Amino acid sequence: MHADTLASLADTRLHRPVAIAAAAAKRERATTPVGASGKCFIIAADHTARGSLGTGGNPIAMADRGDLLDRLQVALQNPGCNGVLATADILEDLLLLGALDGKVVFGSMNRGGLAGAAWEIDDRFTGMNAEGIARMGFDGGKTLTRIDYEDDRTTPTLEATAKAIDALAGHGLIAMIEPFISKRVNGRLVNDLTTEAVVKSAAIASGLGSTSAYTWLKLPTAPDMERVAAASTLPMVVLGGEVTDIEAQREQWAKSLALPNMVGLTVGRSLLYPADDDVAGAIDAVVSLL
Repeated sequence: MHADTLASLADTRLHRPVAIAAAAAKRERATTPVGASGKCFIIAADHTARGSLGTGGNPIAMADRGDLLDRLQVALQNPGCNGVLATADILEDLLLLGALDGKVVFGSMNRGGLAGAAWEIDDRFTGMNAEGIARMGFDGGKTLTRIDYEDDRTTPTLEATAKAIDALAGHGLIAMIEPFISKRVNGRLVNDLTTEAVVKSAAIASGLGSTSAYTWLKLPTAPDMERVAAASTLPMVVLGGEVTDIEAQREQWAKSLALPNMVGLTVGRSLLYPADDDVAGAIDAVVSLL
């Protein structure tokens, strides 16, 4: 990103912070959460607020905000990428850059479970709330909901997630829930990606809140996605995560998208920071799946 653009963003935040709300008010909103293909493709960029800056073997790949914003703009310029998921700071930068017109926008809600922290499973809601998401004219909120059967600090996150679902539903907004069955392995919190674990997490997440009318599930690729899809009638999007073999992953995504309630993809790091650094090419390759 050009230095003058970064300087302009900083200057606006310093002298005219009301410009953010003004940009949100005049933003052209998407008329549907899915794109022309009937599926959605949401680029995810909420990792940094949880202190997760690494990808592709580089522990600080996402540390340069100007570079991240450049990559996000490349992704969002593709008509097949119909939305973005991020924390308020990134969404506000994109608003000021005029990059969110006509896009579906999800605000990330709980980022308190910092990557590698002793309390990581107790993922407090430190990001956007339903009121803020509605005020900005965004389309929904996303929660990370990890479930560790051996750590009773899981319970507050489950309760907070249920309250967030209800609050979003009260505004008619989508709640995108990303559940995992997780456990500590050598002191590190690890997600169980077996079919059985993903099915169980989907079943638990589907029952959170007093209504599921506006709830979507954001789920990882598992060995048997037919069983995962059968676990709930809720709309499901497939997440990306840290991908090592992008070609094999694209094949798995294509198979998942053929299932009736798999409504799209929500992918971030593997497309924003591809091995060949061709962001536009990585986005095109995924759009072709839709």
